[in-house]
Amino acid sequence: MKTLTKEMQAAIAPSMALELLKEGNKRFVNNLKINRNLLQQANETSDGQHPFAIILSCIDSRTSAELIFDQGLGDIFSVRIAGNIVNEDILGSMEFGCKVAGSKIIVVLGHTKCGAIKGACDHVEMGNLTVLLNKIRPAVDDEITTKENRNSNNNDFVEKVSTINVKRTVKSIMERSPILKELIENGQIGIVGGTHDITTGEVKFYPETMTFGGK
Repeated sequence: MKTLTKEMQAAIAPSMALELLKEGNKRFVNNLKINRNLLQQANETSDGQHPFAIILSCIDSRTSAELIFDQGLGDIFSVRIAGNIVNEDILGSMEFGCKVAGSKIIVVLGHTKCGAIKGACDHVEMGNLTVLLNKIRPAVDDEITTKENRNSNNNDFVEKVSTINVKRTVKSIMERSPILKELIENGQIGIVGGTHDITTGEVKFYPETMTFGGK
């Protein structure tokens, strides 16, 4: 598998970037990962990197973006934070990744059985974690179909909140970063949300969150 060059990155359209991630996830699910010489890739990227995607995912140890999308060194920017939430530092990182480094797609990736989502559902308060979970709480409030057992013991409720949280984060990126919004509207990059099933390894993308070229 060739290491990405600036020319190869430039030739990747946002829609193609999404397909590359989908194909990589299929390989992961089927245990057919591409054979890479990672040491060689480390050497080939030592003078510069040209990742084609930015993946905002959770810190969960089972949700490593490089692994579940079967990507090598220099292929993706991986942004990880509990609950895959967004803040100014993450937005700045994304702006660098797309505007400066040339990435073509942003993926907001939640996952099943997320501890951060469960914590928000249970209104957990603990040190600095309280501030983080407060960023997820709006997704808990937005889930209005569940009337009883609105806590982490209700798996269906947790997964509904997780999906809402992903969609809210996609929307927040568009609203809070004029730089990324312009790149998306001009068709230079795309954005999409999805969920990683930690049991099967499969990533499900949400078509309603997909925006390429302002569409």
